[in-house]
Amino acid sequence: MSTPLASPGRRRAADDATAGLGPRLRRVFPPGLLFALPFLVLFVLFLLWPMVQGVWMSLTDASLSAHDPSFVGLDNYTEALGDAEMWRTIWNTVWFTLVSTVPLVVVALGMALLVHTGLPGQWVWRLAFFAPYLLPVGVIGLLWGWLYQPDLGLYNHLLGAVGLDGYAWLSDESIAMYAIVIATLWWTVGFNFLLFLAALQAIPDHLYEAAALDGAGAWRRLWHVTLPQLRRITSVVTVLQILASLKVFDQVYLLTRGGPNGSTRPVVEYLYDMGFTGYRLGYASAISYVFFALIILASAVQFLALLRREK
Repeated sequence: MSTPLASPGRRRAADDATAGLGPRLRRVFPPGLLFALPFLVLFVLFLLWPMVQGVWMSLTDASLSAHDPSFVGLDNYTEALGDAEMWRTIWNTVWFTLVSTVPLVVVALGMALLVHTGLPGQWVWRLAFFAPYLLPVGVIGLLWGWLYQPDLGLYNHLLGAVGLDGYAWLSDESIAMYAIVIATLWWTVGFNFLLFLAALQAIPDHLYEAAALDGAGAWRRLWHVTLPQLRRITSVVTVLQILASLKVFDQVYLLTRGGPNGSTRPVVEYLYDMGFTGYRLGYASAISYVFFALIILASAVQFLALLRREK
């Protein structure tokens, strides 16, 4: 049976209601909010909600072996602040950050300057400098584990060839951390190199031309034109490198498992051990938030220092 057609009056009323729907939606949901909505949904689901859940877990005795965690308040935080092993792993992490950040910034800058000055075969140098950064951490652990091998490793073989004694690179407490820093430098310096190279290519040519007309040589152009123009990107690279070094875990776990005697054990590995080996998820969450608070404090100090330098 055919459906009777709506009367012209009803159609006009429906059209008027539909026409007013668009402005009402735009008032409730501005276009900017609609564009940002996909990001906000992902942000809440995968960052904000896990953080809230982690804070709640740190206030309980949650465990992989228990199904009904109990609320314990700040007991986990009190235990963490008195945990000597936690502070030791935090110091290991800070020491790794201090030792690795300077070469990862300085070496990356030197590599970018070499490529930017016009070395022959630039694409080969760019590929060689950046390619290690593309390797997965499993390959890095296997490769550098063989290079550092005491009996068959390449480094001890080279030292023996010139009459020097080899080292137990990953078994000696005095040098194990430096061995990890060297491996990390080779692996990740390519990213910082790429940032510096992009910044060098963005420096206007007329600055170099003006300096050359004033009689400035290559070294004076480097000190008085190039490096001042790289001040901002150097600050950015330094901040990014500090944050990346504070999260060190993979290469340490694969090369030394935190040894020897815990001398290279970072705090991320400690909270991993507490949560997934010791089954103490609540305590591991508390450790992570203590470390998070220290990172926020360090970032605030660094931000204030950079702000004062800018002024």
